[in-house]
Amino acid sequence: MRSAPGCALLAVLVAAGLSACATGDRISDDERLAIYRAHAGEPVKSFRYFGRFDSWTPLGDEALAIWTRPQEAYLLEFDGSCYNLDFATAIALSDQGGMVYAKFDKVTVLGAGAGAVSIPCIIGEIRPLDTRAIKAAEADRRENGTQPADASDG
Repeated sequence: MRSAPGCALLAVLVAAGLSACATGDRISDDERLAIYRAHAGEPVKSFRYFGRFDSWTPLGDEALAIWTRPQEAYLLEFDGSCYNLDFATAIALSDQGGMVYAKFDKVTVLGAGAGAVSIPCIIGEIRPLDTRAIKAAEADRRENGTQPADASDG
C-alpha cells in the first residue's frame, strides 16, 4: 500500500517536531543537578519525615531531590553512586523516629526493572532547597537555554 507524498512529508514533519520537543527542552541530569545545587542552602544534619513524601526527582546517580511538602524539599547527595535511580518507579527512605539523618539513613531504589539490584544508597549530605527559585531556574533554562550562575562549580 502506498501513501500520498503529502502524507509522508506530513509524517516526517510531525516526527521531527515531536523529536525537537522531546530533546530540545529537556534538561539533562547534570544541568538539573547544577540548578538544584545552586539553589540549595547550607547542609543540615537531618529533616523531619512523617513516613511519606510528596514527590522526588532523580538527579543522576549522585543525588536526588525529595519533596516532603509542596513547598518544602531537600537535596540528598549520596556517599558514592546510587545505581538505577533514573530507572526507578519508586524509592524507599529510611528514617529514625520521624527524622532522616545524613551519614546514617538511606534511599533504596525500587522497581528499576527485571534483574535490577536494590542496594541502599547512603545519604551523605542533606541541603534544604529553595523550591520557587528552582522552578524559576528550570523554566528559564527551558525557555532560554541558560545555565545557573555557578553551574560550572558543580
